[in-house]
Amino acid sequence: MKSFTLNNKHIHLIECPRDAMQGWKTFIPTEKKIEYLQSLLQVGFHTLDFGSFVSAKAIPQLADTAEVLKGLKSHPVDTTTQLLAIIANVRGAEDAAAYEEISYLGFPFSVSETFQQRNTNSSIRESLERVKEIQRICEQSNKQLVIYISMGFGNPYGDPYSPAIVFDWVNRIAALGVQIISLADTVGLATPEQVTDLTSYVINKLPQHEIGVHLHSSLHNRQAKIEAAWQAGCRRFDGALKGIGGCPMANDDLVGNIDTEWLISYLEQYEKMPGLNKSALAKSLTLANEIFTL
Repeated sequence: MKSFTLNNKHIHLIECPRDAMQGWKTFIPTEKKIEYLQSLLQVGFHTLDFGSFVSAKAIPQLADTAEVLKGLKSHPVDTTTQLLAIIANVRGAEDAAAYEEISYLGFPFSVSETFQQRNTNSSIRESLERVKEIQRICEQSNKQLVIYISMGFGNPYGDPYSPAIVFDWVNRIAALGVQIISLADTVGLATPEQVTDLTSYVINKLPQHEIGVHLHSSLHNRQAKIEAAWQAGCRRFDGALKGIGGCPMANDDLVGNIDTEWLISYLEQYEKMPGLNKSALAKSLTLANEIFTL
């Protein structure tokens, strides 16, 4: 797996074209998706969050994920980048686990009851039972489960929220054997202080786990949030080229992802990352400009 060592820790860059594409209103042709993903596979990211095995009715943009994966398999790229697919239930996990090419299954676990119902059509407690079964599937199929703590820094629905609530659910999930947990600022509500406090707390309490952040942010506060996560000890960062994306299940006014090209330049102020192919990154940005046009 692609890693960059810094102060005896590893920086894991997770590129999320799935998050960028899922809310895009114009359908992106399957062949164009394959071309884009092939270019991203050559950049040198640790993981590519490439697609999802969820209801085609809920996310029509990604209804062709299996076909996209078939296209990637037909045109293999020499890469150490791992593939991650998002799933929302046991059936999706079984479908994704059947593909040898997929290394990670990602499940959005919300600490907001309202959002969990909207996103996966299940309660939080029902979702914990799903996580148990999905973790079993991952163990049997040699996959790793990544849990995204959706609405991890607050929610717009008035649902109960506190850091203690977040860690209670995180602790239950960790107890199931899940090793990778990413704190998600689903609608961009987090303050830098929240990012520092919650991320550092979880990292310190779960030192043997990989704790990441999936932050949504506007241009004016992205640096403060990433700086906060970095200072908290986080070394796993999600992003999407051009900062496109957001969860269509959250609200209509999507707050974008952290843009990866900026994130790379930010991280490189600490140490160069020679594993990245900058020419491949430039090509991917060109394709992104073609795909994501209004």
